[in-house]
Amino acid sequence: DEHKPTSCRSLSMPTKRPHDTNAEPPSRNLGAPRVPTSPGRYVTGGGITVDSSVTPLGDQRAEIDALVSRLDSERGCMFESSYEFPGRYARWTMGFVNPPLCFEASGRTFAIEALNARGEVLVAPVHEALSRCDAVEAISLSQTEAGAAVLRGSVKPPAAGFAEEQRSRQHSIFSLVRALRDLFSCEAEPMLGLYGAFGYDLTFQFEPIRPAQSRVAGARDLLLYLPDELLVVDIHTRGAWRLTYDFTVGGRSSAGLPRSGLALPYVPLPEEQLPFRRDHAAGAFASKVARAKKEFEVGNLFEVVLSQNFAEPCPDPPSAIFRRLRSRNPSPYGFLINLGPDRGVDGGGGGGQPEYLVGASPEMFVRVERDARGWRCETCPISGTIRRGADAMEDAKNIQTILADKKEESELTMCTDVDRNDKSRICEAGSVTVIGRRQIEMYSRLIHTVDHVEGYLRDGFDAMDAFLAHTWAVTVTGAPKPWAIQFVEDHEESPRHWYGGAVGCIGFDGCLNTGLTLRTVRIAGGFAQVRAGATLLYDSEPAAEEKETELKASAMRDAVLRPDPPPASLARIPAAASSSARVVLVDHQDSFVHTLANYLRQTGALVTTLRFGFEPAQLDALQPTLAVLSPGPGKPADFDLSRTIELMLGRKVPLFGVCLGLQGMVEHFGGSLGVLSYPQHGKPGSVRLTAAPGDIFAGCPTEFQVGRYHSLYSQRESHPACLRITAETTDGVIMGIQHAELPLAAVQFHPESILTRSDLGVQMLVNAANKLRF
Repeated sequence: DEHKPTSCRSLSMPTKRPHDTNAEPPSRNLGAPRVPTSPGRYVTGGGITVDSSVTPLGDQRAEIDALVSRLDSERGCMFESSYEFPGRYARWTMGFVNPPLCFEASGRTFAIEALNARGEVLVAPVHEALSRCDAVEAISLSQTEAGAAVLRGSVKPPAAGFAEEQRSRQHSIFSLVRALRDLFSCEAEPMLGLYGAFGYDLTFQFEPIRPAQSRVAGARDLLLYLPDELLVVDIHTRGAWRLTYDFTVGGRSSAGLPRSGLALPYVPLPEEQLPFRRDHAAGAFASKVARAKKEFEVGNLFEVVLSQNFAEPCPDPPSAIFRRLRSRNPSPYGFLINLGPDRGVDGGGGGGQPEYLVGASPEMFVRVERDARGWRCETCPISGTIRRGADAMEDAKNIQTILADKKEESELTMCTDVDRNDKSRICEAGSVTVIGRRQIEMYSRLIHTVDHVEGYLRDGFDAMDAFLAHTWAVTVTGAPKPWAIQFVEDHEESPRHWYGGAVGCIGFDGCLNTGLTLRTVRIAGGFAQVRAGATLLYDSEPAAEEKETELKASAMRDAVLRPDPPPASLARIPAAASSSARVVLVDHQDSFVHTLANYLRQTGALVTTLRFGFEPAQLDALQPTLAVLSPGPGKPADFDLSRTIELMLGRKVPLFGVCLGLQGMVEHFGGSLGVLSYPQHGKPGSVRLTAAPGDIFAGCPTEFQVGRYHSLYSQRESHPACLRITAETTDGVIMGIQHAELPLAAVQFHPESILTRSDLGVQMLVNAANKLRF
């Protein structure tokens, strides 16, 4: 019978490893949703019948955009991975609105509310399952003011005296999460699960501390939705689907009931009513870095992550912030979550308004998937940060800088060693492995160094144990973790709320995919808050660490404050670019001549390239306003450069030379060339301008890096007096010249090389076209 339901066992039951069965285990999907290929019916581990349907969609962009807009007023989530990394991240989108159930927790109290009539169907089986949960201290069924069914209760304190390996199995709010997962469990259903946000304070249920900060009563530590309709998009295959689920249990069914929910519009808070701008005065964060260094000095801490919080007016709706972040800051964990009415906003007075999380997190928290070996737990700790460059060359230089930085290396080493310790609590002996070391991930404004760590869960442990064992990641707390968490509690100026926690999904199939709540805008009470932290070590410079937090927060604050899209990343053409120059570029059989022509055209010039030895009549027909002598192999005499120079001077055509062109000018005016002791081919070099840099270097810094391709150079002892030296290397090799009377100038380096900043190279050519005149 095709309608006979499949039976699914509870995930809390002992299960065999996939390699012990004949079933083919799923392959690694890098966190991407695994969409069922056909509708189906099954019975969950808790006896609930589920009917599912799969509908392919056409215009995925319109579907996504509509869902994002609805999240301004309707409860739900949008998760998006817009960043690819081989073996780590794939690109996908999934989301939902108006879920039937919401699970909230504050401290050790909880509430599970039916958000619509479809959720009412599930309240009874949830009540029964939680009543059987040993961790539940009390539970009762009541109604909200709006008449919705809600289960309220509390969780028992953890038992005294237990082995550390069993810490994740002690009574906590996560005991209820595990009970709900088991009620709805089915290993054959890849998409149903609990989706939402996990707050920072949840770590206190795993690792208790001494409270030091003032917290708003009822502020939520956890909010998870159970959706029954999902939009799923695979960006790689361009496929899109709508998945729907109906639940039947105890003689009741959600089939045919509306997928509805309360809609609350976003209302911005006027800027003049902002309760604060930042929770640390300028310089205060740096002083706390100095305090942390005293703890490092005596061995109380190895590292600690301190953060500060910034507030901004937020006149635009959360959907607009999400769209800006998606465009400007692609990340593996992008999200927009409407958390529903706020339970209390520090200083802002939420007044029942919706609370939102909008983020573009770069860091995986914990991911658990099944492969041929077993249940694989992986993390990707990030530590080590440097600013993006203006172009690819500056990026490469910054990457070299961060990889050579011993302080940054130490940061990540300690993070990964602590992460390995977290996994060793619940993973098979010998399975915890670093599979990626100090790998580079590049984001819109920052470059990070990242490690990739995996382990395989031991029998008796599951994805929830993996989640709990890592709360919270050392990259947002420090080490030793309990002491670092206490230091954070004692020294930060305000509670972290959702920052440093996680967002994502606990799958009913046993899988888990969560990202750290970083690079996140929390919108509550109609205004935006952005929190950012820095990893502190004994080597830390207090002022630099404060600047790092401000830099990390800048992209999120920018998304709140700047509605216009960023300008396109184009080559920076100087404002003084000429549009009327007619340039003849003399080609000396060089392999860079067309790149040089490209740069000349960027100035607005009309460029014609002639191979050396051209007829004078060709030159006369073109009537150039500037001639450029290209680089080339060999010696100037190989191309009869003196003839070319005479031709130009006789027709009053200004000259600019590059590399061989400079050498030809030197010989033409009576100088001699020498041979470098070590050829400079494709080598970077530092050039300094002299006291009289001439026209070519107008607008350039006094010292900058260039690309060198030469073995010959102008010997200083015989250098012609009429050719003034305008630039040189730090060891005295002549790099720039300009004639004292004639409009002739040249550089020994290559302005068109990738080793020379492109804007400086173009600027020099603009100067040549505009300033070299008879």
